[in-house]
Amino acid sequence: MALTLEGVSKVVDGVVHIHPTTLTLEKSTMNVLLGPTLSGKTSLMRLMAGLDRPNTGRILWNGADVTGMRVQDRRVAMVYQQFINYPSMTVYENIASPMRLMRKSGTEIDTAVRTAADLMKLGPLLQRKPLELSGGQQQRCALARALVKDAGLVLLDEPLANLDYKLREELRVEIPKIFEAAGSIFVYATTEPEEALLLGGNTATLWQGRVTQFGPTAEVYRRPVDATTARVFSDPPMNFLQITKAGSRLTFGEGQGTEARGALAALPDGRYAAGFRPNHLSLRQHSPDAMQFVPRLAVYEITGSETFIHLDHHGERWVGLIEGVRDLEIGAELPVYLDPSHVYTFGEDGTLVAPAAYALAA
Repeated sequence: MALTLEGVSKVVDGVVHIHPTTLTLEKSTMNVLLGPTLSGKTSLMRLMAGLDRPNTGRILWNGADVTGMRVQDRRVAMVYQQFINYPSMTVYENIASPMRLMRKSGTEIDTAVRTAADLMKLGPLLQRKPLELSGGQQQRCALARALVKDAGLVLLDEPLANLDYKLREELRVEIPKIFEAAGSIFVYATTEPEEALLLGGNTATLWQGRVTQFGPTAEVYRRPVDATTARVFSDPPMNFLQITKAGSRLTFGEGQGTEARGALAALPDGRYAAGFRPNHLSLRQHSPDAMQFVPRLAVYEITGSETFIHLDHHGERWVGLIEGVRDLEIGAELPVYLDPSHVYTFGEDGTLVAPAAYALAA
């Protein structure tokens, strides 16, 4: 069983929502669509589901062309961030409704409903109406209904955003296991790189309607094919520094320079963009090869166990994520250090020239 998109695109009122996309999703796989708001995640899912028809290309299910097939005639379940339930039905009947349409027996329905309800922590609420539930409980009701549908394709569009942290973490682990055990193709849209890493499986990064990369989640994170993918798969986004390599010397900023150390020493002479994630900036020199920069601190945010520092380095805006609660002086120079093994190197066209050394070793 596989879902294949062949050159699929979507244009609405002259605006391209999805550029021509070719993608194959296999049976029993978790597939994450990762991208910022308006990157095309929902548009791509609607094409997969059959809710929208592509302007070009075709959609294949197990090799059969289903491009024009109605969503009602497909084995598809879809749950949005903005949950949808039947307000006049009880929670039990909401969850049972897909199985009643499939004419399942009463025993099958009751077993499936109670199993799904227990997973979603809805067991004591089965006789309530959706409007008697909290927002998070209503979302879990919608998820339970998708769970019992026995769909070949399950599409979840940021479905856990309205749930509390503890339940989100539990469901991120449990839901993929259940659908994968059923042999479903599981597609999960999110704006959060951390959520993509927690879910695992495969990830497709999206930017302005384009799939920039698709592959095993850890691989896409460690080895982004270009600077756009690296930005998408980093929260806060990856920092960049324009550098020039000449001999054994790196120059950057306004006349600043340093010796090219570590992996950067092997670069051919030329102009590059050095990319590094916020958590790889440090206030201490942990390695003799570490490069020092002295940007100004624009602002800082204490999150509890960590502190975000927003830096201005000769017009380049960086974000660092450092451990602990810090009392810092806004506007002051703040020395920071960067180990070359954490630097990704991109060419002037944005394509990856060399992944970070730590990623190669992982």
